[in-house]
Amino acid sequence: MRNTLLLISLAALPLPASAQSADDPHAACAAVGYVPRELLEKPVTLREGMGAGRGPGQAHDPVTTVSVEAQAFYDQGVAYLHSYVWIEAARAFRQALRLDPKLALAHVGLSRVATALDDTKAAWRELAEAEATAGEVTPRERRRIALRRVQLEALDDLASVPKHAAYKKALDDALAQDILDVELWLLRGNTEEATAAGRGQRGGAASVAFYERALAVSPGHFAAHHYLVHSHEMLGRVDDALLHGEVYVRLAPAVPHAHHMWAHDLRRVGRTQDAIVEFRKANALENAYYAAEGIPAELDWHHQHNLDLLATSHQHQGQMREAEALMRRSFAMPPPYEYSAFNKKEWPAFLLSRGRVAEAREAAQALVASRFPAARAIGHVTLAQLALSADSLDESRAEVALAERESAAVDLNMWASRNPLLPYLDLVKGSLQLRSEPAAGRALLEDVGRRLRALPGPDAWVQALFVLESIARAAREASDWELAERMARQMLEHDSAYAGGHYALGLVAEKRGDAAAAQRSFAEAAGLWVQADLDLPELQRLRRKVAAR
Repeated sequence: MRNTLLLISLAALPLPASAQSADDPHAACAAVGYVPRELLEKPVTLREGMGAGRGPGQAHDPVTTVSVEAQAFYDQGVAYLHSYVWIEAARAFRQALRLDPKLALAHVGLSRVATALDDTKAAWRELAEAEATAGEVTPRERRRIALRRVQLEALDDLASVPKHAAYKKALDDALAQDILDVELWLLRGNTEEATAAGRGQRGGAASVAFYERALAVSPGHFAAHHYLVHSHEMLGRVDDALLHGEVYVRLAPAVPHAHHMWAHDLRRVGRTQDAIVEFRKANALENAYYAAEGIPAELDWHHQHNLDLLATSHQHQGQMREAEALMRRSFAMPPPYEYSAFNKKEWPAFLLSRGRVAEAREAAQALVASRFPAARAIGHVTLAQLALSADSLDESRAEVALAERESAAVDLNMWASRNPLLPYLDLVKGSLQLRSEPAAGRALLEDVGRRLRALPGPDAWVQALFVLESIARAAREASDWELAERMARQMLEHDSAYAGGHYALGLVAEKRGDAAAAQRSFAEAAGLWVQADLDLPELQRLRRKVAAR
C-alpha cells in the first residue's frame, strides 16, 4: 500500500527548477499543442458545479489509488474532458498525479487532452506513461489503457475505415467485460461519429442509443446529457436537444459550455433573448475564470466560439452595435486552430452586410494572411464578393480561383471529409453567374441555400440564415426579384422569428406592387425588431414605409 499522507505532503512541497527538470524528462517542452505547458501544469483546487463527484448525475470513474484526493482530482479531470475544458482537465489530472504518481488513467486523460490540443507526440508520450504503470492497476483499467492505444492508432490514420472499426470492436470487447462502465458507453457513443476523433459533437441515431444506455447505467450522468444535446441537434430534433441542454446546465452550472449548449437550442425555438442570457452567462464565467487563474482568453477555444454565437444572436435581434463589438473582439483574438480561423468569416460577412466595404476588405485581407488554408480561402471568397459588388467581374473571378487553390490545401480529415468552403465558393460563383447566365446562377444559388440549410448543428443553422439573406440581397442587386422572393421565403421557412426574412419579403411585395402584402411583412418585421437598435437602418426605412401608407 502506498502512503497517502506521505504522497500529499510531498506533493505540497515546491520543487526547485533543477529538480523539476531532472524528474520530468518533458519539462523542456514549451507547450502541449497551442497551450503553454506551464498553464497545463498549474496547481488547481477541487471545484464544484462542473459535474464531478459521487452525487446523482456526476462523473465518478473509480481508479486504483489510496488517495481520496487523487480520485477526486481525477474525477474532476474526467468531468472537464466531457465538457471540452482542456486546460482545466489537464490541470486536474496533473494534480491527481502529484498526489499519486502511479495513477495510470490520469495519464490516459492527459493523452486525450493532448489530442484535443493537436499534439500527437504528447498524446503518445502520456500513453507510454500509463502503460509503464499498468502493472499496478485492475484489469478494467488495463483494458482502458489498451483502448487508448487502439484509438491513437486510428487517430494517426483517420481515413482508415478498418482502424476505426478496430477501435469500435475493442470498445465492444471491453464492454463485454465491463458492461457497467459508464465511461465505456460514452466512448462507444463517440465512436459512432465519422472517425475515431469523434468526441460527442457529431453523433447521430446510433450515438443516441449508446448515450441512453450510459444513462441507464449511471442515471442522470451529465456527460450523457451533454452528448445527447449534440446528437439530437445533428438529427434536427431540437426539442429533445433543448430538454437535455437544460439538464446539462442544472448538473454543471459552473461550466460555460453547458450554458452555451442550452443557448444553442433556445434560439432555434424563437427564444433568442433567452439564448443571449445564457451565452452571456457563459461569457461571464469565462472572464471570471481567466482573471482568477491568469489564463489568456485566446488559449480557450470555447471563448471565441461563444463570442461568435452571442454576436450572431444580437445580429439576429437587430442589435448591431452589440453584435459588432463582440465580433470585433473575437476577430482580434489569434485563432488556436483551423476551425476557429475559418469562423473568423463572420466579421467580414457582417461588415459586408452593413455596406462597410473598406472595413470588410481589410478584414478579408487579414484572413488571406492567415497560416490556415481554410481561413485564407474564405478571405479570398470575401474579396471576390467585394469585387462583384463593385462590378469588377474579372477581379472577382481571379479571387475565386485563389480561393479554390487554397481550398485544395485544406486537410479534410479534420472536417470529417466535408469541405466547409464549397457552399461559400458556390455562393460567389452563383452570384457571378447571375450577371452573365441568370438561369445557371439562380440554380446554383438555390442549391447553395438548400445545402446550407441541410447542414446539421446550431452553428450551421444561423450561418445558413445569414447566407440566405446575402443571396436575397445579391438577387435584388441583380434585379432578379423571382430569386429574391424565393430566398426570402426560405429564410422564413428556416426561421420565422427572424425579422430580416419578413423585411426581405416585404421588399419583394413592394417591388411587385402588392402594397397590402408589403405592409403585412413590414409590420411583422417591426414587431420582431422590437428590441433592435433604434437607429437600425432597415428599421428606420421600414417605419418610413409604414408611415407613408
